[in-house]
Amino acid sequence: MGRRRHYGPRVTRTFATLALLLTAVGAAAQEPVFKVDVRLVRLLVTVKNLAGELVGSLEARDFAVTDNGVKQDIAVFEHQTTQPLSIALLIDISASTAKDLRYETTSVTKFLEALVREGNPEDAAAFYSFNDQITLLNTYTRNVARIEERLKTLKPDAGTSLYDAIYLAAPALREREGRHVIVAISDGGDTTSSKKYRDALDAAQKADAIFYPIVVVPITNPAGRNTAGEHALETLAASTGGRSFYPTVGAQLDRAFAEILRDLRTQYLLSYYPARVPVGDSSFHTVRVEIPKRRELRISTRSGYYGEVSR
Repeated sequence: MGRRRHYGPRVTRTFATLALLLTAVGAAAQEPVFKVDVRLVRLLVTVKNLAGELVGSLEARDFAVTDNGVKQDIAVFEHQTTQPLSIALLIDISASTAKDLRYETTSVTKFLEALVREGNPEDAAAFYSFNDQITLLNTYTRNVARIEERLKTLKPDAGTSLYDAIYLAAPALREREGRHVIVAISDGGDTTSSKKYRDALDAAQKADAIFYPIVVVPITNPAGRNTAGEHALETLAASTGGRSFYPTVGAQLDRAFAEILRDLRTQYLLSYYPARVPVGDSSFHTVRVEIPKRRELRISTRSGYYGEVSR
């Protein structure tokens, strides 16, 4: 028989610690690992009374938020948030816009001038034109003169690929900090997109973007208008927390742009850490915002988000 080896107390304690560690590792290998999603879901909320007037005096305690039916605790609340705005401006240059395009570009310039004159000094806009093709004419900038020069080069032609324009403009918005907005000026519904309504809506929601369509009414008689296309734009706007406008050119169009800016300057910001939301879940989560004690108030916000929430 060989000699029996004895170990001192220090070595014995080391072996005991090692044994405990190996036991813990073995247990961890058998047990499921749970992670916690600590990312914020942001909701930009506009509240109006029955007269259409903005209501800016509410507090966090006035709101109730649910995520897939589960009540959430509001972690961040801001009155009239000043987070920077990134606005993707889409302008229709299809053949049918020829008569009104000059007036539309004048209103766009006024809108951009007001954007950079007021609000956050980091507010910026990008400029896209669309007919049957989508063209990025200017990346995000505060240089109104540069966009104005681009506006002068527009020539109406071909069809209307509005869904394609939304789909292609959304990814650049998604990469930017702050609030994301898409404003589209058109004279009707989509006619030539390769993407569908659902593609455009998904892209806008994944970019956490509010959509404002401005339909410059070409024909006042509903019989001659693309009412189905207009209804689709209204639904897309409502699903992202925006709203639709139907102005004529001139003063009404200027007023539509001014109302969009007014809405954006008076938004509440509500943010929460999703409760009981699986990590890596890429499905769509339905969000509902209510003001339980003020049921008469009208709330505009996005209808939900995809599992990968924005910064």
